[in-house]
Amino acid sequence: MSTSLQLFATAPKGIASLLVDELRALGALNVAETRAGAAFEGDQELAYRACLWLRTANRVLLPLARFAAASPEALYAGVQSVDWGGHMDAAGTLAVDFSTSGSRIRHSHFGALKVKDAIVDQFRDRCGQRPSVELQRPDLRINVYLHRDQATVSIDLSGESLHRRGYRADTVAAPLKENLAAAILLRAGWPQVAAAGGALLDPMCGSGTLPIEAALMAGDVAPGLLRDYFGFLAWKGHAPDTWAALLEEARQRREAGLASLPPIVGYDADRGAIRAALENLARAGLSGRVHAERRDLERLQPVGEVPGLVVANPPYGERLGDAEQLKPLYAGLGEILRQRFHGWRAAVFTGNPDLAKQMGLRARRLHKLYNGAIECRLLHFEVDPQWFVAPGPRPLVPPPAAPEQWSDGARMFANRLRKNLRELGRWARRAGVTCYRVYDADMPEYALAIDLYQEADADQRWAHVQEYQAPPSVDARQAGRRLRDALAVVPTVMDLPAEHLFFKVRSRQKGGEQYRKQAAERRFHRVQEGAYLFEVNFTDYLDTGLFLDHRATRRLVGELAGGRRCLNLFAYTGTASVYAAGGGASAVTTVDLSNTYLDWARRNMALNGFTGADYRFIQADCLAWLQEQAGDSRAPRYGLIFLDPPTHSRSKRMHTDFDVQRDQVTLLRQAAGLLEDDGVLIFSNNFRKFRLDAAALPELHIEDITAATIPRDFARNPRIHNCWRISRA
Repeated sequence: MSTSLQLFATAPKGIASLLVDELRALGALNVAETRAGAAFEGDQELAYRACLWLRTANRVLLPLARFAAASPEALYAGVQSVDWGGHMDAAGTLAVDFSTSGSRIRHSHFGALKVKDAIVDQFRDRCGQRPSVELQRPDLRINVYLHRDQATVSIDLSGESLHRRGYRADTVAAPLKENLAAAILLRAGWPQVAAAGGALLDPMCGSGTLPIEAALMAGDVAPGLLRDYFGFLAWKGHAPDTWAALLEEARQRREAGLASLPPIVGYDADRGAIRAALENLARAGLSGRVHAERRDLERLQPVGEVPGLVVANPPYGERLGDAEQLKPLYAGLGEILRQRFHGWRAAVFTGNPDLAKQMGLRARRLHKLYNGAIECRLLHFEVDPQWFVAPGPRPLVPPPAAPEQWSDGARMFANRLRKNLRELGRWARRAGVTCYRVYDADMPEYALAIDLYQEADADQRWAHVQEYQAPPSVDARQAGRRLRDALAVVPTVMDLPAEHLFFKVRSRQKGGEQYRKQAAERRFHRVQEGAYLFEVNFTDYLDTGLFLDHRATRRLVGELAGGRRCLNLFAYTGTASVYAAGGGASAVTTVDLSNTYLDWARRNMALNGFTGADYRFIQADCLAWLQEQAGDSRAPRYGLIFLDPPTHSRSKRMHTDFDVQRDQVTLLRQAAGLLEDDGVLIFSNNFRKFRLDAAALPELHIEDITAATIPRDFARNPRIHNCWRISRA
C-alpha cells in the first residue's frame, strides 16, 4: 500500500488549476498541472481517495505503459507488452476509451478496436479464453491517449466520469454537470462564505445542481459517496479493506458536516424544475437540509443572518431563447441585487457576458469556464454601491470587428501584435512576469503603447492602450481610422472582452499632468509583480499606478535595501517602498505631495503585510521637504534613497516650479546629503533629452545603470527612462 504510483486526473477545460488545489489538499505529491488535468503521485489509498473526494475531476487514471505508436502495428505491440492477466480475468469484461491528436492514427474508433484486439488476443493466446466487451460498467475500463504518435495506456480507476455523483434522477433543459457546478462554487469563494455562516441562494436553480453541490461542499460530504460503481472495484489490484476504511471515514465526516450546514436555498419559476430538484435532493440525502421551492425572481429575498452568496446560471440565448428577450431577466436580477442584497456576493455564470451588462453591476473579476463546448464566463460581483453602474454596455472603445472585416493595415497590425504576444509571452512565463508591454509603436502608423495586465488569483486580463499623440503633420482623419482599426483588433488578438480594454491619449505632459485625475471610477484591480501585490487603476489617471518600465529598478531597490533605512521621494503609489520593505529594510519613509497617492501607497504596503511604526508616510512638497531636511543636522540619514522626480512640475501646491534638467544639481546634492557614509542613491527620470551634469557634482560617484534597468519588454524603447547609481565619492 505504500508503493508510490504515477497517476493522472482529468478535468474539463478551464478547471485544471482547481483540480491541482484539490489534489494537494488530499496529500498528493509532485502535482503538475497540464491542459487536460493534473499528473500527481501517491499510493493506492490516495488514488482511491481521489476517486472518492475530487469535486472537479472527470477521471482518475493509472498509467501502465507509454510507447511510440506511429502505426497500428506499433500500437498493437505496445498494448500487448502489458501483462493484462495481472489486471483482469479472461472471463471478465472490458471497454476501451481512445483519443488521438496530432498522430497518424486519426480515427478514435479504429484505435479503440486495435487496443481491444491486442488485449483479447493476449488472453486467447495464453488461456484459450477472451474477455468480452461491455461498454456500460465493465470490469476494467482502459484509457488510451495518443498524442503525436506517443501512446499512454492507463486503467481508468473511476470507471465512469466522476461528475456522475449518483443523485441525479431527473433533469431540466441545459443542466450543469456536477463538477462544473463545483468549479463555479469554488471560484465564487463558497467554502469561505459557508465557513463564515453565510447562506447560498440560487434564484434559478433548475434541477438543483448548484445547491446540492454547495451542500456537499459545506457539509464535508465526499462527492463520490453515493456512487455504487468505480473502475477499480473489479480490478485484480483492488484493495477492498482500504476502500472500506475510506468509505467509513467519509460517512462519519458526512454525519458531522451536515449537522451544521448554513442556509442553502434554491428557487425556480418552473414547477417541473423544482420537482426534479426535490427528487435529486432526496436521492442526495439532503431533504430537509436544503430548501427548494417554486418562486418567481421578483420575490427573491435574502436568507440567513449574515450576508452570503447569490449564485445563478441564467439562460444566455445559445439554446434557450433569443438573447434580446433575455435582457429583462438579467436587468431584473441586477435590480433585485442592488435593492435587497447589499453586502452579499454574487456570481453569475453565462455564455453571453454582454447580457450581464444589463445588471447594472460592475464585475470585480471573471473566470473563463466551459459548459461543454460553449465558452462561458463566471462573473463575480460585490453588491455594494461603489460597484453600481448604469445598466447596459459602456462604450469605452469601438466594438471588436471580425477578422474578415479587418482592413489590410489592421491585418498587418494584428500580425505584429500576435508575434509580440507569442515572443514576449514566452519570456514573461519564464521570468514569472504577469504585467508587461506587448506593443510600443512597433509600426509607426499605429503609434500605440499596449500593456497587458493579469489580475492576481483570477483568470482575467486587461489591456491598457495609450495612443501617442500624432504630430500636426499627420492627417487627423487617417490617424483616426487607424486608431479605430487597431482598437477593434486588440480584443480579438489578445483574447479578452472589449470591456477589458482601456484607452487613453498620451500627449506631452506639462507640470505633472500625468498625475492629474481623468475620471472618478475608483475601480482598482490587484496584480502581482514578483513576490508582491499592487493595486492598479485603468480609468482614473493617465498611468495605472505601476510603471512597468521600472520593474528592474524596483528589483534593484529591493536588493540594496537589506538592513538599511530607506527613503522614497516623489513616491507616487509606493511601489518602490514595497520592494524596499520586502528586501529587508530596517525602516521605510515614503514622501509624496498627493494624499491620494499616499493613501494608495499605504494600501500597497498593507497589501503585502508591511504595516507598523517602521513604515512612515509623509504628505509634503518633496522639494521643500528635502531642502528642510538637508539643512537640519538632526534629520535622519538613509542607507538607500530612491529619487524619481517628474520632468516638470508646476503644481499650485508646490512652492516652486521644478525642471529636472535645470534643477538637477541642487536636487541631487540635497538628496545625497541625506545619505549615510556608505549609502546609495538611485536617481531616475523619464526626460528623454536629459543630460546629467556629473562635472558639477565632483563630490559624488555617479554610475549610469540605465541599460541594466530597461526590462526585456521595453528593449525596443531604451530611452523610456534614465537611471543612475550615486554614492559619495
